[in-house]
This record gives sequence, C-alpha cells and structure tokens, in this order.
Amino acid sequence: MLRLLSNTFTRFSSKAIRLVQGTSAAEPPSFRFRALATGSMEKTEFTKEELRKRLDPIQYHVTQEKGTERPFTGKFNKTYDEGIYTCVVCGEKLFSSKTKFDSGCGWPAFNDVLNKGLVKLSKDTSNGRIRTEVQCAKCDSHLGHVFDDGPKPTGKRFCINSASLNFIPKDKES
Repeated sequence: MLRLLSNTFTRFSSKAIRLVQGTSAAEPPSFRFRALATGSMEKTEFTKEELRKRLDPIQYHVTQEKGTERPFTGKFNKTYDEGIYTCVVCGEKLFSSKTKFDSGCGWPAFNDVLNKGLVKLSKDTSNGRIRTEVQCAKCDSHLGHVFDDGPKPTGKRFCINSASLNFIPKDKES
C-alpha cells in the first residue's frame, strides 16, 4: 500500500512540478520529496543535465542507461578495505565491506545489502537473459544484478558495477 501511495504521489508531484516549471515528462525536474509514511526514505530525482555534469561518462552510462562496465576494470573490484559503499548518484549507504567477497566474476560482489529497503529488485530480460536487476531505492540508479549463487548465510551474490558506487573508509564514516 505504501509503495502504491508513494508511486501515486511521485506521479502527481512530477506532473504538478512540470506544469509549474513548464517542463516535459522527457526531462523530469530536479526535486525532492518525503514519502507518505513515517520512517520511509526520501526519494531523490535529478535531471539528465545535472547528472551529465556531475558523473563521468561510464558512471552515467551504468547508472542512467543500465550499462555495465567491463569485467575486472572497476576500481572497487579488488578493494577490501573496511567501510561503506554508497550510491554514486545520491549518496545512499548500500553495502558494507563486511559482506564483500571475491566471486571471481570481475565486479564487486556482496552477499547482502545494509538494509533490504535500500535497493529495488526487478526482472531484467535484456540481452536475451533473465536476471534480477538491482537499483538504488532512493534514486532508481542501476547498480548491477543479484544472483542466487553467493556464499552463506544469504546465498546471494550482488554483482555491482564499481561505476555505480563510492566508498567511504571506516575511519571517515559519520
């Protein structure tokens, strides 16, 4: 029910702001709103123009166009320092280094998220395969995919593009 209310609110808010600002649905305005339930996440949207200025080309391609960086090329593939991995677009804390493992797949792999509500999972049938896409729940950025071949205790392998992440070392966490 909350998701339905949130989605309805999002569509209504987007249309209302576009009417006021005179923008089209193709270029959504930059705005922020709080979902309707206590304790829920603040949803964040950015314009394509804002993101193109702030992100490098591979970050934009991965997060906004559902791209994938080449395996073994990402800066966090072999990073095992203690800390937190955040969404490169909105800064939401998503993964802990405590759940990171070397899966050998060429992308950073985690067997869990910090909190289940931080990511959205959806069916992805692109490229002739059936997979489960992982998106940031706060800003809808594409992060990667999740598979059921990970280690215990979850059995999950969140295969995440380095380009979709930032890293905050443990000594710099707030």
